[in-house]
Amino acid sequence: MTVMDTTDRKITGLLAEDARRSLADIGERVGLSPSAVNDRMRRLVAEGAIKRFTVDADPTALGLSVTAFLLVALDYETGEEAFTAFADGHPAVAECHHVTGEWSYLVKIRVRDLAGVEAFLSELKARRFLARSQTMIALSTPTERAFTSAEN
Repeated sequence: MTVMDTTDRKITGLLAEDARRSLADIGERVGLSPSAVNDRMRRLVAEGAIKRFTVDADPTALGLSVTAFLLVALDYETGEEAFTAFADGHPAVAECHHVTGEWSYLVKIRVRDLAGVEAFLSELKARRFLARSQTMIALSTPTERAFTSAEN
């Protein structure tokens, strides 16, 4: 497990805000030289604290205007590993969380339209993953955040 100090947390927070931020800008904000920032970033990547550098694209601009949340209770005869592999590789799945309570997983999908939600559910049924499910459609998203380094 990676042990992150305050400077590492500041660096990851700045990168979460803008992954294209320059090493010089990050260094100026955390009090390090660009080469020292680069060394820390390489270490954080090598240790797995930073998994990837990505783009925060607007789903609606990409034609994915429907966000749905599915509560899934698995049919364990099919296998949990098969389900998680399916979720990890499916292009509609934005997030998949193993949860407590009466449900097995909470899955967030982004699709073009309601037919996309129905098609996704049909795939889950065809692969025999579902014991039962409940679907919620997001009407709007007033707040959505990527990772930040803020500590609670």
